[in-house]
Amino acid sequence: MDWDDVKVFLAVARAGSLGGAARALGQSQPTMGRRLKAFEARLGQPLLQRGAEGFVPTDLGERVLAHAERMEEEALGFERQLAGDGEALEGLVRVSSSDWFGLHVLAPVLASFRRLHPGVCVELVTDARLFNLSRREADLVFRIRPFEGADVVQRRLMSLDYALYGPPGQPAPAWGDGAGLDLVTLDTAFAEMPDVQWLARVLPRAQVAMRSNNREVQAALCAAGCGWAVLPRLLGDRHPDLVPAEVPAGGTVEPPPGRDVFVGYHRDLRRLGRLQRLLAHVVETLAPVTMPAVKPSRESA
Repeated sequence: MDWDDVKVFLAVARAGSLGGAARALGQSQPTMGRRLKAFEARLGQPLLQRGAEGFVPTDLGERVLAHAERMEEEALGFERQLAGDGEALEGLVRVSSSDWFGLHVLAPVLASFRRLHPGVCVELVTDARLFNLSRREADLVFRIRPFEGADVVQRRLMSLDYALYGPPGQPAPAWGDGAGLDLVTLDTAFAEMPDVQWLARVLPRAQVAMRSNNREVQAALCAAGCGWAVLPRLLGDRHPDLVPAEVPAGGTVEPPPGRDVFVGYHRDLRRLGRLQRLLAHVVETLAPVTMPAVKPSRESA
């Protein structure tokens, strides 16, 4: 059995569509369709069937899926072991972070690393979704949620302060009320985020005017006068058309909650020289004061 055919089956089963599977594997949609059809023809039985919501496994496909996932786990483990023994400071390191963090925090650090180690190519992917380290969707991940399980080596990198921002010249918000105030906030999928909950507490009568899962978009909407927005200070303080609202000291209104940034990588890559050198450079630049270590964990996103 050709492992590449199994990867196609897995990708389509997970994505539910040929297009999503093609994006995951970096191939064209027609190619994915031809390869899946040829694979099923060689097996003599269909593994997937097209339903109202896309491709779903047949009864046989459901049973095969478990075996295919175990094959994938072993193949990826083999790849990680080979990659993890690389000591040379050359080759690719895949890095993932949120959009604004990648632009405003990581990009300058990665640029300085490149000047020190021109043989290493860093691929930075900014995305709101949580990349899977076990599948090597990324080698080094920065995120505001701790990792879970025993397969990920992680640490707290830094703490982020947040503030409420608006265009210059706007009157200060009426803390504890917010009547007549427009807000720009995260979309409904992130309704449980601490800053969204904080806005509901301190400005309960304010109206949500705009939503976005992208902090850069929130900042742009806020600067355009669409409403006030809670933003990381590393983003908001650098925006020329935004000013932070002053929270009265000693009052009943607490400032927006901060967040910790965690960085993690799969334990199989702990001997990968270029990754470790990059991580050391990031830590030296962004977290010169040592923060408490976090136990290794299994990345499950």
